Amino acid sequence: MQLLNFPPCNFRVKSSENKVLIFDIIRKKFVVLQPEEWVRQHVVHWLIDQKKYPASLINVEKKITVNDLTKRYDVVVYNSDGSIALLVECKSYTQKLNQEVFDQVARYNLQIKASYLMLTNGIQHYFCKLALEEEKYSFLEQIPDFSR
Repeated sequence: MQLLNFPPCNFRVKSSENKVLIFDIIRKKFVVLQPEEWVRQHVVHWLIDQKKYPASLINVEKKITVNDLTKRYDVVVYNSDGSIALLVECKSYTQKLNQEVFDQVARYNLQIKASYLMLTNGIQHYFCKLALEEEKYSFLEQIPDFSR
């Protein structure tokens, strides 16, 4: 797999039925290693190891309904009070991050109402802070570290 713009991680990887699988520490199971999953697993480890978010506050690949359509978000990080701190949209390292990708995560966030957004293809990362009441956002250099 492609080297990504994240610190190195020790992943558990195995082969099964001619497929490469990677262990997801949040879902606690092996999943098929696709380029987008490679990025998602780096994000999860980065959130836990570098940003110090507890694994217990991270959720991966859950269904949501957006405009009567069933979609799946990549990663959500909760605050200790149960509100949503961060919504992460992961794309394959081969996909460019463009307005269409930003619009996708913005649509998801109409339902989720996260305070921060992160878009990444593993090479480029974009971070936003949202002011939900004013329906405005500002780009950041980085998302904040976890704080209780």
